[in-house]
Amino acid sequence: MKRMILAASLIATTTAFAAAQSKTLPGEMKTATATVEAIDHATREVTLKEENGEYNVVKVPPDNKRFDTIKVGDKVTAKYYDHIVLRLKAPGEKDVDTDTAAVTRGTTGAGGTAATQRTITATITNIDMKVPSITFTGPNNWKYSSKVEDKQALSKVKVGDKVDIVWTEAVIISLESPGK
Repeated sequence: MKRMILAASLIATTTAFAAAQSKTLPGEMKTATATVEAIDHATREVTLKEENGEYNVVKVPPDNKRFDTIKVGDKVTAKYYDHIVLRLKAPGEKDVDTDTAAVTRGTTGAGGTAATQRTITATITNIDMKVPSITFTGPNNWKYSSKVEDKQALSKVKVGDKVDIVWTEAVIISLESPGK
């Protein structure tokens, strides 16, 4: 979500956006690995030790049928990816505010995939050419302001313009037992 908010400010940082009416901001794949340190079967909680030495407790949902296969010492790998598309809306085009999610379980081992896609319409509510900066507002009192590096691109949008922001986040989790 933080990346989406930061990326929303980029709408006015790219001259190509104003000309093309759409801008894709591909995310980066991030990978994190942790080791299972403890398992509480009664509460379905797994304590993970991250590579940086920090500990996190993760609650495994009851519908995860592979919980009983997890063992202390197993390695859990999570790959995270996000992707953002920004589109300048035509005047009078209907606002959107949607959120979809999907979860799939792996066929072997204790892994799976979770993904969400959120689409909102944000309105440019302030442009300050002196800073330079831009402010957006959206549904549910969402508000974001950011500095903008490209004044020329900023000059191509105006207060009241609306932008659809579509961001997709996905995580792939896999479990590997020691010795595999």
